[in-house]
Amino acid sequence: MRDEAEHKDDSEAVDLGGRRCRDVVDVTEVDELVPVGRVGRPHGLDGSFVVERPSDNEALFEPGATLFADGVPVTVVGRKRSGGRLVLRVDPATSRGAQLTVPRSALPEPGQDSYYVFQLRGLEVVDEGGRRLGAVQDVAPGVANDVLELDSGVALPMHEECIRRIDVAAGTIVVASGFADDH
Repeated sequence: MRDEAEHKDDSEAVDLGGRRCRDVVDVTEVDELVPVGRVGRPHGLDGSFVVERPSDNEALFEPGATLFADGVPVTVVGRKRSGGRLVLRVDPATSRGAQLTVPRSALPEPGQDSYYVFQLRGLEVVDEGGRRLGAVQDVAPGVANDVLELDSGVALPMHEECIRRIDVAAGTIVVASGFADDH
């Protein structure tokens, strides 16, 4: 079983230029909340905690910002870094393991040729010849670029040489022929 830390958070953006940017999150149609981190181990005695897998969008964690901890609204009352890790204090206090989310509308629009993970999950992937390769199940960080993981077991690099076109509205991703020949 793979470690959850190996997969991109839905609030992390993926970029087609071979670059990686971390701002994509998972959204459900019911509540429109997107994960931006998880309450980790305590830090100090004042109720602060380390945020596990935080979004790189620091503005989401500004003091005064409203987050949801397992669906309950909380206000960020303190933020700092310790050993490079994000540390927050929220009011009211929340329990370890709680998922931190924000409304989808709080996320900035992704840049050109950038997408949030939640926008890519479920899209049908076909090669340039029209052959179905599978549906996007997840986006994992790769060594050089992010990787689309399909429900068929195929893994495709999020790179402009592989990804020819993403049409979120149509629900499709077209990839160059040859990247999934063994499928």
